[in-house]
Amino acid sequence: MMPIVEADLIHRYSGSGTNVNPDLSLGGAINTANPAGVIVSDTDNNDMNDITSTEAAAGIVIYRGYFYSNEVTSAALTWTAPVFWIESQTSSGNTDVSIAIADEAKNLAIEIIPNEETAPPGPSFTTPANKAAGIAIGDLNQNDYRGHWIRYNVNAAASSTVDQYTIKAEGDTLP
Repeated sequence: MMPIVEADLIHRYSGSGTNVNPDLSLGGAINTANPAGVIVSDTDNNDMNDITSTEAAAGIVIYRGYFYSNEVTSAALTWTAPVFWIESQTSSGNTDVSIAIADEAKNLAIEIIPNEETAPPGPSFTTPANKAAGIAIGDLNQNDYRGHWIRYNVNAAASSTVDQYTIKAEGDTLP
């Protein structure tokens, strides 16, 4: 039996079964569209829109809801004890990200927020910087998924910059 590999663990938008706009990932159902509903690493604006000069001057906090999904196809494998954390914080000194697991159990839509500046009620945002401090996702069987939130904070008077950060998830596969 082959272990789960990174390609089997998909990071998806929320917002409905067909949402392909990260700006609309404000909770709701998991996006099931392939490949449009998948967050692609190392791609500009793959999870946040550009911050306008007006937003940067005033400061803004933006929230997005996403899902981790175990989409292994070769066998019925469980992603066991997965956690996620902030592998690298934002590249700008005027911004930061924090993360939270959704309150809802696996395989459920996550709560919907009315706009990107409204925090989801309930989840506690933290800034774990390594796997040992990571937030537990919970075991995910084949085709299971679990929601989580990202909070992107822009301090007032921030300058315009290309900003990057990395969220990482890891778990195990039982033999």
